[in-house]
Amino acid sequence: MTTMYAALLRGINVGGSRKVPMADLRALLTSLGHDAVRTHLQSGQAVFASGHGDEDTLAAELAEAIEKRFGFPVDVIVRDHAYLKGIVEACPFPAAELEGKQLHVTYFSAPVDADRFAAIDAPAFHPEEFRLGDRALYLYAPDGLGRSKLAEALAKPRVNKGLIATSRNWNTVTKLVELTGA
Repeated sequence: MTTMYAALLRGINVGGSRKVPMADLRALLTSLGHDAVRTHLQSGQAVFASGHGDEDTLAAELAEAIEKRFGFPVDVIVRDHAYLKGIVEACPFPAAELEGKQLHVTYFSAPVDADRFAAIDAPAFHPEEFRLGDRALYLYAPDGLGRSKLAEALAKPRVNKGLIATSRNWNTVTKLVELTGA
């Protein structure tokens, strides 16, 4: 049976470095035996159909192929359509009332618990807020991610130690559900 997945690549095509052309990424995924390969934007999202492997195996396989092809390591998280849809459905913020740039999801490579974020004084960042989900963190940043002090605190290496973490704005989050649902 074939499952639709999204691959989330961390830190590519930003600031002129770590270039991964989307056409090359599509070709690479196809060479790995995946079907229905598409990319979204230039910032590291691809969707594909696969009948083999699980999310972690597919992510490791793609990360290895990217490093071999492009000569630098790239962190990769792979999630299936059901998971992505569940993230949208479980959103604790009123997404329909917000602009896409105000709401973000950080996807994690493994489950996280509240203890990891205990040192963050969440009320000090108000009106910005975050909530935890299934291997994800929802961030409400009314002035956008670029101006978010809470996003800075949440991205510190001591908070994310041992994890791959990559964030997407709500427009991209919902687009990936749409693309993997096709």
